[in-house]
Amino acid sequence: QVRLKESGGALVQAGGSLRLSCAASGFTFRVNTMAWYRQAPGKQRELVASVSSDSTTKTYADSVKGRFTISRDNIKKLVYLQMDSLKLEDTGVYYCSKPPDAWGQGTQVTVSS
Repeated sequence: QVRLKESGGALVQAGGSLRLSCAASGFTFRVNTMAWYRQAPGKQRELVASVSSDSTTKTYADSVKGRFTISRDNIKKLVYLQMDSLKLEDTGVYYCSKPPDAWGQGTQVTVSS
């Protein structure tokens, strides 16, 4: 059974940084693309970043390019999202995903002014 568990969400001031982690189990992690999504209050869930199985391909939403970095550790079965220069509009619940249809429960990120 696929299991994804996020951690690292917190309340942070604008301009600050956070690192989210996702622990994966129940599937062959090293061969799967992984991704982070987020959902802001009143908005649809959106793709934030994805990383290929071998980390050679990384994609980012335009809104986070240059500020967020996705990475993974295939030995430890972890996916990370390093978030720098956080903005108020980065507030939301962040979900780890094994596309297309596996999700964690999410971790709350709140950016305050």
